Amino acid sequence: MAQSQAQATTQVVANLQAEVNRLKHELETMQVADQIPSAGQTCTIADYLLERLVQLKVTDIFGVPGDFNLGFLDYIESHPKLEWAGNCNELNAAYAADGYARVKEGSLGVVVTTFGVGELSATNGIAGAFSERVPVLHIAGVPSTAQQKNKPMLHHTLGDGRFDAYHQAAQQFVISHASLQDKSTAAAEIDRLLTECVTLARPVYLMLPTDLVHERIPTKRLQTPLNIEPPQNDPEIESFVLNEIIKLIEEAERDVVILVDACAIRHNVKKEVFEFAERTHFPVYSTPMGKTAIPEDYERYGGIYVGTISRPEVKAKVESAKLLISVGGLKSDFNTGNFTYEIPTTRTVELHSDHTRIRFAAYHGIGMKRLLPKLTHRMQPFREDAKAIEVPKFTLPVPQENNDTISHLWLWPRVGQFFRKGDVIVAETGTSSFGILDVPLPGGSVFVSQILWGSIGWTVGSTLGAAIAAREIGLSRVILFIGDGSIQLTVQELSAMIRSGVKPIIFLLNNSGYTIERYLHGEKARYNDVANWKWTKLLETMGGVEGETCQSYTVKTKDELSQLLDNAEFAKADKIQLVEMLMEMHDAPRALKVQAELSGKANKYVSMGVNTANDTL
Repeated sequence: MAQSQAQATTQVVANLQAEVNRLKHELETMQVADQIPSAGQTCTIADYLLERLVQLKVTDIFGVPGDFNLGFLDYIESHPKLEWAGNCNELNAAYAADGYARVKEGSLGVVVTTFGVGELSATNGIAGAFSERVPVLHIAGVPSTAQQKNKPMLHHTLGDGRFDAYHQAAQQFVISHASLQDKSTAAAEIDRLLTECVTLARPVYLMLPTDLVHERIPTKRLQTPLNIEPPQNDPEIESFVLNEIIKLIEEAERDVVILVDACAIRHNVKKEVFEFAERTHFPVYSTPMGKTAIPEDYERYGGIYVGTISRPEVKAKVESAKLLISVGGLKSDFNTGNFTYEIPTTRTVELHSDHTRIRFAAYHGIGMKRLLPKLTHRMQPFREDAKAIEVPKFTLPVPQENNDTISHLWLWPRVGQFFRKGDVIVAETGTSSFGILDVPLPGGSVFVSQILWGSIGWTVGSTLGAAIAAREIGLSRVILFIGDGSIQLTVQELSAMIRSGVKPIIFLLNNSGYTIERYLHGEKARYNDVANWKWTKLLETMGGVEGETCQSYTVKTKDELSQLLDNAEFAKADKIQLVEMLMEMHDAPRALKVQAELSGKANKYVSMGVNTANDTL
């Protein structure tokens, strides 16, 4: 009860702060407009929206054409600074916008769909972005304002006159929404949505009627950049919070551990938290969702903490610390080892985007982006003391096995030797995301995975978006790990990758089905089987030219995979490549096996007296 009240209070504070920011922006806009000689100039609503996106460093827009968005797509296609990255379906487009936003930190992903059939198809992808705190703008091209008012029985409607049904559905999965109905308020509504999308790191939804796309509005607001910085903390409360944290650190005798989680990435405090860690020299660990929030080759980084699933030396160090400072925590089941954290609240300080929690007390409106630099400054005298705290070396040596089968125990440390600085590593929900957790990734690399929402097949569309963003900001290779079951859900997006000219390396784990589901329940059940495709023909089928624009491989043994990983031509990733790895059906990473056992007990898959495919008769 107390927790739900605290969450409600946090949301109220966030809403009030968003309104304050909006009003401040309105005032600044009016002041600037009064001083600009060209303030009488106009542009279309479409151009206004696109210019705002360019100001937020968006370069590519995802989606699928439909008759209610085609007029808007003309503006995208003719825009000199934007590219249309067309997708095979709206679900994949939403996934791609999500992946784009994760890699292009500080910006947002954009997906355009048509009314009804298109936007509902994208909903799963938008819901995943909401769950995982990813800023995505969903633009739905909808019937004209006159049609919405007169309610004819149009195609893509439910046939009952409810033109707002999809808008109502969308509200469940976005932080903010708007239905443009009047050109006089369009610019302010667009600004409000974009500001809340970026500052709150959640999706937003915009209904764009066909007739308003071409309506002209003043350009004066564009002279004032959107304010996407977090609000200032209350100085008096912030000072008190800093003193309380310092007091706890002193009581802990500098035996302090930093635990970095997903929202440190989503709310752009990676720089601040690294400076805090580097100057204090406190040991740093991360959760699965916080992987690569801290460079994993940093000398004081100790690895992944995930409750009872953690490596023993990590679990011991984190749970024995006298004080834990959590940064951007998201305590989901797969992110906490099925809620098996063994750290008392009395030994915990939590830093969040919009509040700070010290033991049992919550301080709403005190956000970590503003707080961390001041805490870092106050902590500098403790640096030498903290150096004495030992941090286990985060390594994962390749084991020696007396066979040539590609096992999970061998695979993940071996591919770890293949990674380079600046790689974007995408891991599908299941065997891949669990297998790669304990692999140290090079500094400057980016880890992308959907651990909370966990929609299988998400990584294919997400890899497209991630690869486009990586190309734009100058990151190195994009490397995807995905199973044969997951890729079948969203495989069409390989064609969009080829068309877009991105060149990811796709490691396909062919183990004949849904391995994570087999470990959760139904080890030998037919519902966990999938058809075995001709995997090395996929890239050609999707439009690639084997040996020229694409290359496919099948590896069956450790030696074959190692030779490929050591091949300089393969490693330079100058074309899209797919590597089919043949693996045993019932092999899985250690962490997945432990998580599956914990989840199985919690979910109680089998009722008393009911036989399953695995029961003994």
